Amino acid sequence: MPRPLIALLTPALALAVDYPVQPVPFTRVHLTGGLLAERQAVDLAVTIPFALQQCEDSHRLANFDQAAEVLRRRAAGDAGFQLKPLTKYPFDDTDPYKAIEAASYALAAHPDDALVARLEAMIVRIGAAQEADGYLYTFRTMHPDTPAHAWIGQQRWEKDHDLSHELYNLGHLYEAATAYHAATGKRSLLDIALRTAELLWRDFAPGKPIVVPGHQVIEMGLVHLYRATGDARWLTLAQRFLEARGHGRDYSQDHQPVLDQRAAVGHAVRANYLYAGMADVAALTGDARYRTAITALWDDVVQRKYYLTGGLGARARGEAYGAAYELPHDAYNETCAAVAFVMWSHRMYLLSGEARYYDGLERTLFNGTLSGISLSGDRFFYPNPLIYDGKAVNNHEHAGRAPWFGCACCPPNIARLLASLGGYVAAVQGDRLDVGLYTACTVEATVAGTAVRLTQDTAYPANGRVALTVAVDQPTRFTLSLRLPGWAQGRPVPGSLYTYADATAAGWSLTIDGQRQEVIPQDGWLRVERTWGPTTRVDLDLPMPVRVVRGAPEIPATRGEVAFERGPIVYAVEGIDQPGRALESPVRTDVAVTEAPAPTGLPAALPALRVPTADGGALMAIPYFAWNNRGLSPMRVWLKTAP
Repeated sequence: MPRPLIALLTPALALAVDYPVQPVPFTRVHLTGGLLAERQAVDLAVTIPFALQQCEDSHRLANFDQAAEVLRRRAAGDAGFQLKPLTKYPFDDTDPYKAIEAASYALAAHPDDALVARLEAMIVRIGAAQEADGYLYTFRTMHPDTPAHAWIGQQRWEKDHDLSHELYNLGHLYEAATAYHAATGKRSLLDIALRTAELLWRDFAPGKPIVVPGHQVIEMGLVHLYRATGDARWLTLAQRFLEARGHGRDYSQDHQPVLDQRAAVGHAVRANYLYAGMADVAALTGDARYRTAITALWDDVVQRKYYLTGGLGARARGEAYGAAYELPHDAYNETCAAVAFVMWSHRMYLLSGEARYYDGLERTLFNGTLSGISLSGDRFFYPNPLIYDGKAVNNHEHAGRAPWFGCACCPPNIARLLASLGGYVAAVQGDRLDVGLYTACTVEATVAGTAVRLTQDTAYPANGRVALTVAVDQPTRFTLSLRLPGWAQGRPVPGSLYTYADATAAGWSLTIDGQRQEVIPQDGWLRVERTWGPTTRVDLDLPMPVRVVRGAPEIPATRGEVAFERGPIVYAVEGIDQPGRALESPVRTDVAVTEAPAPTGLPAALPALRVPTADGGALMAIPYFAWNNRGLSPMRVWLKTAP
């Protein structure tokens, strides 16, 4: 039987310093219904097998075979033998790593001997491409005499500060290796990873010259190795890679020392991975300077550079954050940036216990992340704009959703997030159990030394009625904390970047065993301290009126326009639903928006909206994440209020 998989950020060992709030491992959280369970089921049945096969069909695995062949031929005396890479980018090694990681999360909940055998066969091919001293990077190994790509230096690590991605590749290897080892107990991939880590220690240990990782993720990967092994060298390396910054470009956040950075700049995926890695080091070292920096950085994002859909990275050039309030509708908003923001926001919550970080996580998850994958699970968006003309080639050489990309970082990235969704539902701090994400599920946690079984029965986000059952074997006093979402309090995001036309709170209510509770929200939480047992019913009702959203006056793109959302779901209009009508038709905000059944082919539980127009008609709006699932069609989120 496979060992229980340790959730993201949950220590494999008893670490002296760690996050003050500990997530309930996702292997102890089982999604049972609703939107997230549906998306996860498609991920396990379609997306993960699809990603594994694409790694084969697109020759990413064949690069490992070619590297192994060069090693064999040269060892046999063919000194000049080398092969050209079969794919376009030096970071293509990471796609198999992320696919293995996603499959490992699936294995933890659903053991599958055939899948294990498939992954083991992949791992054998990966290991065969590893050089004798631990170095693993197929683009150099298969073509060792001269660089096979302009991004690669003549020497190892020479161009990692720029675009070689040698350390980036290893970061994703470490995340895959620790996940696979925890899921199966097998050391095959972990041993490969540890050999590369030993090489890093020989090359970059304290007192030796350090390089700046051009694309971050090595920092989080090394922390995973530290958690899995307890070897403090890997945490030391993570911190050294972070603190090497401050001598280069803002594109890769190398313009200032990390502890001095206060504004999110440059490539958005790199940035969000960096900030998540800083959170890990903040937690595991207890260095408060890291927390000060990333708190300011998170605030800069949500208060100045954050899309209503939770997307991040306004500029296509450099796939980068823009300036403050630079939020054009034709945004880039890479799917990977949204995935990384979910990871970063979760870590910020684990550091602080503050509910506002969950508000950001939820908005990005339900809108800017789910939009990156089709309802069928096998078509993807790389960028996630808020406007589309219905015909432009704007998705990495594709018009509309694509089955795969030459730069295929996004598909396996979202696959691994969906497979691990349970780890974002609940967390424990001492005698407090926080429920931050509402979705039908069962949760098994230990609170105040007692086993607690929590069941959520809800259709959220289709509606805001959440029925929770708390069961304990013996009466136990602890605090159950339920997140009161910002949208239910009359604000879409922390800060004033977006506001509701009517900011009245939604009139939530809380009952326990049928008795209404008068609970004063504390920092976004409804905290109920009592002696629980043996079974208690808790009902949280969060009404979901349709909200009219306005952008801050400082945002040029949203002036004279409004958007609509219901609960945490942002809506968009698609041309396919408006025969004979223009999406530029001015809408009215003084007439009520009505709900309507979802169009055929879209999630039936989430209603469509009928938005009144100035000419007496209406535009039908659908959840933004579900656009472009019925063919090419114009789309927009922000609607004009005047001709």
